[in-house]
Amino acid sequence: MVIGATGLVGELLVRHLLAHPAYSLVRILVRRALELQNPKLEQHIVDWEQLENQGELFDGIDDLYCCLGTTIKKAGSQENFRQVDYHYPVRAATLAKQHGVPQMMVISSMGASAGSRVFYSRTKGEMEDALSDIGFQSLHIFRPSLILGDRNEKRFGEQMAAHAMKLLDRWMKGRADKYRAVHAATIAQAMTNIALVQAKGNHVYSNEVIHVLGVDGG
Repeated sequence: MVIGATGLVGELLVRHLLAHPAYSLVRILVRRALELQNPKLEQHIVDWEQLENQGELFDGIDDLYCCLGTTIKKAGSQENFRQVDYHYPVRAATLAKQHGVPQMMVISSMGASAGSRVFYSRTKGEMEDALSDIGFQSLHIFRPSLILGDRNEKRFGEQMAAHAMKLLDRWMKGRADKYRAVHAATIAQAMTNIALVQAKGNHVYSNEVIHVLGVDGG
C-alpha cells in the first residue's frame, strides 16, 4: 500500500513498485485518482477524516509506504499542515498495525526532532515518535534533504534552492554529504530496497545513507 501516491516521490514509487516482480498488487489510497492503468494497481478514493471506516483496505498488505507531505504555504495553516504530516500518517499506521501489516516505510525530513524549535521539524519528529510507538515488526524512517524532481505544482523557493544545490553538489562531499539534495527517484528506490530486506526493528536513514541505498539494486 502507498499513501501519498499523488506526490512527487509517491507517484514515482508507485510506478517503480508496479514494475517490480516482488509485488503482485499495489494498493493506493488517494483523494483523486492517478492517471495510471496497470493490472497490478488498485486505486481507492478515501476521506482521510473517515479512514477508520475503511480499515478493511489494509487487509492482506505486507508493506505500507507513506509519502504524505505538504508545506505550510500549500496547507494554508500550521494546523492543516500538521493534519497531513502528522495525523494522517499516524492514523494510517495505526489501522495498518491493527490489520496485521508488519512493515512500514515513511518519508520524514532531515532535522526531524520532537524537541526542535522549528515547527516543521518538530512536527516531523513527533510523527516519527508516534510511529515508533505503534509497534511494527519493521519501521523504516527516511530523512531526506531537499527533494529534487518535476513537481506538478511549482514552488518558487524550492526551485531556486534546488538550482543552487545542483550547482554546489560537486563540492558537497565529506562532511557536507548530509545536505546534498536528493532526487525523488533515489528516495523511491531506497525505500523499495530496504523494504525487500525486511530488517526487523526501527531504523532511521539519513540523507547521505539514502543516496547510497537509492542505487538501483541497492
